[in-house]
Amino acid sequence: MNIYDKRRMSEILQGNDYQGRGIVIGTTPDGLKAAIAYFIMGRSENSRNRIFKEKGDDVIIYPFDESKVGDPSLIIYAPVRTVGNKLIVTNGDQTDTIRDYVNEGRSFKAALETRFFEPDGPNWTPRISGMLTFGTNVETKGDFTYEMSILKSVDAIGSDCVRYTWSYPSTHGLGHFIHTYEMNGDPLPTFQGEPRRVAIPDDPEELLEEIWNTLNEDNKISIYVRYTDLLTGEYESFLINKNC
Repeated sequence: MNIYDKRRMSEILQGNDYQGRGIVIGTTPDGLKAAIAYFIMGRSENSRNRIFKEKGDDVIIYPFDESKVGDPSLIIYAPVRTVGNKLIVTNGDQTDTIRDYVNEGRSFKAALETRFFEPDGPNWTPRISGMLTFGTNVETKGDFTYEMSILKSVDAIGSDCVRYTWSYPSTHGLGHFIHTYEMNGDPLPTFQGEPRRVAIPDDPEELLEEIWNTLNEDNKISIYVRYTDLLTGEYESFLINKNC
């Protein structure tokens, strides 16, 4: 396989029953829209007891049945927030750390230097994050760049954190996909390597359905997809909650 090849999300997801949480960021083939997707999966009753809700330009995770909530600290958060010309998407409360740093004029990378993987040994779930920066002046209007990151344990005992960050230009039809776990397991094996190169379709509902229909039926919980028009800033968004 050529290193510059890109694969459909369905190809990457099929046959793997547990990727955990996943982020996709990229550009439509016509170059006119920025695409994001975020999905969550779960194996425990506590993890599966969740739904996505839009709140203004943000997305918040809420418990589906509040009477069944166990420890909410790692499962209830805002995975998507809009801050000025930035769109942030993450798998944890580091969304708000990035938002706060952006509001202070500081960087995505600097924000994540203050955070660690999740304290859920022996899995030590990685924190995965992405941020889109949309052009605002005459030269950059209609374009965007994006960054992605993973924070993960340096060893099996969670003794320290390693941090990786990637920066990407907008490229027609190309996206990148990062997720928390390579596959199911006990403990869960952490994602390895760089974000996967993926094909981004023109239609947001096509991306939504391709991911949702390929995720493991027992473990999938929720998915959110947003396509932003690079010239107008307007967006289309779609979500599916298994609990509804």
